[in-house]
Amino acid sequence: MKARVILRSLLIAYLLTGGCLLALAFILFKFNLGEGTAAAGIVLIYTAACLAGGLLAGKNIRKNRLQWGLLTGIFYYILLLGASFAVEGKWDMSLQHTLTTLCMCLGGGALGGILS
Repeated sequence: MKARVILRSLLIAYLLTGGCLLALAFILFKFNLGEGTAAAGIVLIYTAACLAGGLLAGKNIRKNRLQWGLLTGIFYYILLLGASFAVEGKWDMSLQHTLTTLCMCLGGGALGGILS
């Protein structure tokens, strides 16, 4: 049952990510905004998606909410790295970028678990 809850939380988080990234791409195209705006939007989207996933996991499992929020953030991060590697075909991230993304995913998932 817990695995199903985590998978459902990840699915919702990734659907939220996809929709928000499409909206961000449209806004960037329509208003001709720079790379800084795109980077800030991506950070916000990843963090908000992990928060939503952690919130859903914590609400549905109801025990050890922080732990399940963190686990959701970790799985989100792993899938994000896998998708990035599959698209690029090689490892193309610096260590700083990798650790920053990990902290965003863990922080969002943990906060979602705590707030649930």
